[in-house]
Amino acid sequence: MDPKENKNEIKKFLIKLIAITLAIIIVINVSYNLIFANKFEKLNMLFSLSEKENIEILKNKIRIEIKKGIKKDKIIQDEDRELLIQLYKKLEKELNSTGIE
Repeated sequence: MDPKENKNEIKKFLIKLIAITLAIIIVINVSYNLIFANKFEKLNMLFSLSEKENIEILKNKIRIEIKKGIKKDKIIQDEDRELLIQLYKKLEKELNSTGIE
């Protein structure tokens, strides 16, 4: 092989390698920002509940969700309602069988 051809092949290889590396970095960065950044932000908020401001934000969000639930016709789906009733009956039966009044 000619040394010039060898250099050209090496240059082409390096250019392709750099292009592929940059493309991979961009894909990883975009996927991180789209998928994980928002979830990490929410986790950080949960872990920093000791700060008064974050506690107030969380309380306000809970209040908003409760208000939305009150406006709905059905808060609990039928399947969930049946499960809760079964759980209640089982707990009631176990509490009554203890003999403590």
